[in-house]
Amino acid sequence: MGKERTKLSDNVFEAVSAGMVEALKRGTIAWPLPQPPMTDPDFPPIPPQSPESVIEQGIGILQMDRAMFESNLNTVVDLIVPHRMNLSDDPFTVHQKWLHRRVDKVAESLLFTVTTDWLAQAFDHSAPNTDRWWLAISLLNGLSTTAHGQPVHQGYHLVESIALAERPGTWHTQPDAGPHQSEWNPHAVIPRNSGVVAHDAGVTAARWLIEKLENDSLDRRLLLMEWVRLLLQRPNLIEPLGLTEILLRRASDPEAEVAARVTLCLAKAIEFNRDTGLELAKRLHQRDELLVKRGMADVLTRMFRRLEWDAVPFLNDMLAAQDEGVLAAASATVGDLRFLDSELWADTIAKLAHHPLPIVRRNLVPFLRDYIEQYPEDQRHLLPILWQDGDEVVRTRMRELLMRMEEVSPDHFAARLQDFKAQGCSLEPLWEPLTHRRPERSRLWQAWFAGEGEQPTLPETRPAPHSDMDDSGDLPSVEDAYEILDQELGFLDD
Repeated sequence: MGKERTKLSDNVFEAVSAGMVEALKRGTIAWPLPQPPMTDPDFPPIPPQSPESVIEQGIGILQMDRAMFESNLNTVVDLIVPHRMNLSDDPFTVHQKWLHRRVDKVAESLLFTVTTDWLAQAFDHSAPNTDRWWLAISLLNGLSTTAHGQPVHQGYHLVESIALAERPGTWHTQPDAGPHQSEWNPHAVIPRNSGVVAHDAGVTAARWLIEKLENDSLDRRLLLMEWVRLLLQRPNLIEPLGLTEILLRRASDPEAEVAARVTLCLAKAIEFNRDTGLELAKRLHQRDELLVKRGMADVLTRMFRRLEWDAVPFLNDMLAAQDEGVLAAASATVGDLRFLDSELWADTIAKLAHHPLPIVRRNLVPFLRDYIEQYPEDQRHLLPILWQDGDEVVRTRMRELLMRMEEVSPDHFAARLQDFKAQGCSLEPLWEPLTHRRPERSRLWQAWFAGEGEQPTLPETRPAPHSDMDDSGDLPSVEDAYEILDQELGFLDD
C-alpha cells in the first residue's frame, strides 16, 4: 500500500468513524428500534439494551474489520473518481488531490455501503444476523438527513429492501426469459416472476422509518417525498406502506416546498386510486403558495389524461391566475380540451387569443393546425385575431400555414385572405415571403386581392406514375416525386 493510499485511507477512516457515531446517535433517538423482519428460530433475537450499546457495537465492528473497510474504500473510489485515466492507473495516485478534497463525500458513500452490508447480513435467509439489523436500521435512520444525493437513491433501495425483507441489490422485477435466451421454456404456463411481494414484518419496520421522517425536520420530510415518489413505481407496496395517506397529510404540510414535492406524485396516485388522487389534487389546488400552484400547473397535462372532465375546473382556475408561470403552463395544456369537447376547446383558444400576456398567445400557435383542420371556415376569426397580434413568433408559424394552404387548397386560402381583409389586416408580411418562394403565384394572388384578376387555382399536375411490375420502365425524377408527394399530403401534413 502506497504512502498516499495509506494517508487517504486513514483520513477517510476517521471521517467514517465520526460520521457513524453521529448517524447512530441520530438514528437511535427514536427508541425502541423495530423488530427484525427475519429471525432464526434457533437463535431468538436479543434487542439492544440502550442506544449507547448500539453505537459501541457499530464502532467496534468497523474497527475490527479493517480489511472490509479497505475493500469498500476501493469500490467507492472506483465509482466516484472521474473516469479520465487509463485502466492500469491507480486512482489513489492519479486523483489523490481530488480525493483529499472530497473525503466527506467518500465517507458518506462508505457509510451507505456499510449499511447495505449490514442489511444484507440481516436478510440472509440461511442465517439472518439480527445484531446487524439493529445497526443497519439505526444507521439508515441517522443517514437519512438530506433530500439529495445518496440518501435519496441509496436510501430508497434500502427502504424497499426492508419492506420486501430481501437482501439489497436483489432484482425484484427481473423479466421472464424470452425466446432469444437459452433459459426460455416455450411450454411454461406460470410466470417465473410474479412481481414484488410485501413482507408483513418488513412493512412494519419500513413504516417505522417512514414515520420518523414524516414527523421530523423539513429536510427529512422532503427526503420522504422523494422516497414516496420512487416507491409509487411499486404498486404492490403503495397500500401496505400507506403512501396515499402520507401524500394526503403532506398535501397540508405547513411548508410549501413539501406540498410542491407532493405534486410530483399526483399522477401516479391518481393511477392507483382515482378517487383518492382527485381528493389529493383538490387539497393541493386549494393552497395559495405560488410554488404549489406552479407545481400543479406543471402536472396538469398528466391530470387531464387521468381525470378528464374532473381536471377542467383546475384548468379554468389556472387560466384566471395572475402568475406568468402558471398561465404559461396552463395555456400550453389547453390542447387537451379537444379530446373532451372540441367546441369548448375552440372557444377557449379564441378567448385566449385576446390575452394580454404574450406567452399565452404564443402557446396557441401549436393548436392552429388542429383548429383549421377541424374548423376550416374559421367562424371565430382566430387567424385574423392572431395575425393582428404582431408577435413575430405567432406570425411566423401562421405564414408557414398559409403558404402551405395556398399550395394545396387555393379556395381555403382565398377565404382566409377575405377574412383578413374584412378585419383590416395588413398582408405585406405574407406577400414578401410568398414572393421569395413562388414569385409568379404571389403576383397572381396580389392581383386577385386588388380586384385586378381571377382567383388562382391549382396548376395542372401530371398523374402519379403507376408501376406495371416491369423493371424496364423509366423512373420519375426526384423533383416530380417530391411534387406529387406534396400534392397528396395536403397543407395539413406539413
